Amino acid sequence: MKNTINVKVTKNNTEPGLSLLRRFQKKTQESGIMPRVRSIRYAVRPLSDLKVKNGKLKKLKGGIEYNKLKRLGALVEKKKGFKK
Repeated sequence: MKNTINVKVTKNNTEPGLSLLRRFQKKTQESGIMPRVRSIRYAVRPLSDLKVKNGKLKKLKGGIEYNKLKRLGALVEKKKGFKK
């Protein structure tokens, strides 16, 4: 991930661990790192041009094949309803 801000917290001599953790959490909230990471966590990137093209060609080929089978009367009807 590019352009992130690292949060650095150093422990003082007499500081307990819990207050150090609290300071760290506060710094990370103020920096806005966590919302950004969570927002891009499940982001889906756009498909490449080649993949889009291949998908369209596959769809066209399937449509042509379907029409061919329909003209020949070779399509199998799918029954709707409950299977036992």
